[in-house]
Amino acid sequence: MARNHSLRIFFLMAIVFGARIFAYAQADAIEHLWLDGKKDGKIQIYKAVDGLFYGKLVWIKDPLRNGKPKLDEKNPDPARRNDPELGLLLLKKFKKTGTDTYEDGTIYDPENGKTYSCKMKLEGDVLHVRGYIGFSLIGRTETWTKGE
Repeated sequence: MARNHSLRIFFLMAIVFGARIFAYAQADAIEHLWLDGKKDGKIQIYKAVDGLFYGKLVWIKDPLRNGKPKLDEKNPDPARRNDPELGLLLLKKFKKTGTDTYEDGTIYDPENGKTYSCKMKLEGDVLHVRGYIGFSLIGRTETWTKGE
């Protein structure tokens, strides 16, 4: 009887462990650390519980200004201007719309405090990030590469 109980526990643990491996293997290809086009920032892209993709600034080449952490000084919301740049949520609410396309999101540029409509296209280890106003024809594309 004890042997059956031990066998059940073993199989239950194997199923739980296998499910965790399967869930990890199912991560979307965009869920990665990305080096921006200027090579001065790294953005961690992840899928949130709402099923949408977000990107957080997790590394800055020059994180300090006058010996203190850089702040989001150009934010249009005065209450947010003392937030550190490191840790800012730059990419918000992207939907996966194809095998390698992500649309209907926004990108925040801390250099000017503006938020733009954005879409992204994944090509291997390269992510094309296009910020735009109104129509995607009027905008700029930056090429991000996988970070370490």
